[in-house]
Amino acid sequence: MFVSCGVKKSLNNLPNISKYASQTAEKIKVNDSTFVQGNNFLLKNGHGLWELYVEGNPLQRGLANGNLTQSLYYKQEKVFLDKVNSLVPSEGQQKFLTKFLKWYNRKMYLHIPEEYKAEIYGVSQFASNQFNTLATPYLRSLYLHGAHDIGHALQDLMLVGCTSFAAWDDKTEDGKLLIARNFDFYAGDAFAEDKIIAFVSPEQGHKFMSVTWGGFIGVVSGMNNQGLTVTINAGKSKIPLVAKTPISLVTREILQYASTIDEAVAIAKKREVFVSESILVGSANDGKAVLIEVSPTNFGVFEVSNSSALVCANHFQSDAYKNDRRNKKTIAESHTSYRFHRMSQLLGAAEKVNPLEAVEILRNREGIDNTPIGYGNEKALNQLLAHHGIVFQPEDLKVWVSSNPYQMGAFICYDLNTVFAEREQVPRQTISEENNKIAASPFLKTDAYKNYESYRRLEHNIEAEIEADNFGKSLNVENLVRLNPNYWKAYYLVGRYYYETKKYEKAAENLSQALQKEIPSLAEVTLVQKYARRAKRKLK
Repeated sequence: MFVSCGVKKSLNNLPNISKYASQTAEKIKVNDSTFVQGNNFLLKNGHGLWELYVEGNPLQRGLANGNLTQSLYYKQEKVFLDKVNSLVPSEGQQKFLTKFLKWYNRKMYLHIPEEYKAEIYGVSQFASNQFNTLATPYLRSLYLHGAHDIGHALQDLMLVGCTSFAAWDDKTEDGKLLIARNFDFYAGDAFAEDKIIAFVSPEQGHKFMSVTWGGFIGVVSGMNNQGLTVTINAGKSKIPLVAKTPISLVTREILQYASTIDEAVAIAKKREVFVSESILVGSANDGKAVLIEVSPTNFGVFEVSNSSALVCANHFQSDAYKNDRRNKKTIAESHTSYRFHRMSQLLGAAEKVNPLEAVEILRNREGIDNTPIGYGNEKALNQLLAHHGIVFQPEDLKVWVSSNPYQMGAFICYDLNTVFAEREQVPRQTISEENNKIAASPFLKTDAYKNYESYRRLEHNIEAEIEADNFGKSLNVENLVRLNPNYWKAYYLVGRYYYETKKYEKAAENLSQALQKEIPSLAEVTLVQKYARRAKRKLK
């Protein structure tokens, strides 16, 4: 059935690379953290961020990218596929998933510009053959560019629960546009270990930067040398029947070819997507920001009136989605509305925002009205799991990117004027502005942070025990509450553990405590209530 539905054609499709020169210089290893290939380079700065620069035609960019980042590419692919294997451990289910992905992605190649297919092909020449049972390196790389979309669409996985804002005119210290966002994409701690700050100088279009990872040419957060920025926030999607254009490649095209909001809207409008997404576009040329809200069946643009601040979470705000049933349900039942109001509250309390204050907002761990809601709570702007936080000053072409852990490490500054200026030789040390960085959060030196890290490890172990129905060893479950006393999930897991081990009085007590805390979604409230009722019935 899969083969008969057009899969074979997609499996055999390759980009036409004959029109591109493929000559690339030899890769030179300077040391374990510095690699050079002609004018292209990859180096690791003192804050653990990899800085990548590539230039040329699509094929040359891809080949340079893949060659320079080969070890990072392998690691990221392994981390991601290991995550898939943990979610789908059965060998039979994995084989079915492989066939399903080939069927589901059967038309993706028709919706990706030839330029990006050629670039992805170049990158894939340095992919490992270890994962060829899933697909060939090129197809696998193509699929991974739609992995966020596929997981989001098919499972409503919500691995991304991001919050962002833009401010300008009387809301910023210098009156210039400022944009900040947390990218709360989580696919395991290892996924965020080797962030890449990519600087791309294409033969056609605008030069740009983005925060990325090995093997990935799409854009989730970025800015071009025209002062145009893009960031993405997932929305509620229905399950589509076929993959189309990955959202990260839509935003990549915007970044490479748009210099104004109108140009960005035109590009977004012509691409067919298969998930729902808010694209926050900031423009130095327009002096403001808007939201481009896309879905498989709808399109809207939202801009604020009589205001110089724009807030974005994980629901749509434009008139096009005013009566959208899924969007209404998301607002009513998830944590997006809470985070939206918390961001609005913090932004409203800040008289004039500058990059330092923007970072402080991104790092905020409390709930509305500064209520303690526990560390790691999805209702917090800072969920202590972000892949990165980022702040843009488009008119000055400056950007600050967080270093590990989460968005709590130092925010490192880059000036696109300097990065893309003519240079006499390839740099052998960081291209960041070290004297313009924003310091790491003092929270990292507190006992509360140490306790949270201990909590995360214990939480993982207890969840695994509950899922495996294996309670043979003592895990000191009460420590969950001690380590993170304001977090609903700590009480819930203790309650669940005691329920599964037939200690119903303690179970009921902890589940009751969980219900008094700030629980992110209606689905989770319902889950806690279900086990609380069960525990009380067992006591009768």
